[in-house]
Amino acid sequence: MSLYFFHLRDGVDLILDEEGRMLELSALADAALKEARSIISADILTGHLRLDQRIDVEDEFHAVVHSLDFADAIAITAPD
Repeated sequence: MSLYFFHLRDGVDLILDEEGRMLELSALADAALKEARSIISADILTGHLRLDQRIDVEDEFHAVVHSLDFADAIAITAPD
């Protein structure tokens, strides 16, 4: 297990994960996806959906080891 930081970015602002999480490298993609969907769910409850955000996962050496755009975290099905 290693320490990873899940930073939230929207192209302008950055919210740093100061604490990080101990995870296996193989668990990063799922953890980032769950985190993005959690944020998206909270945003939807306020009536807004922001797909211009992403989560960058950095290792303890500040190298980005995984990145997930919110637009890739969900599938939108439009009515016919």
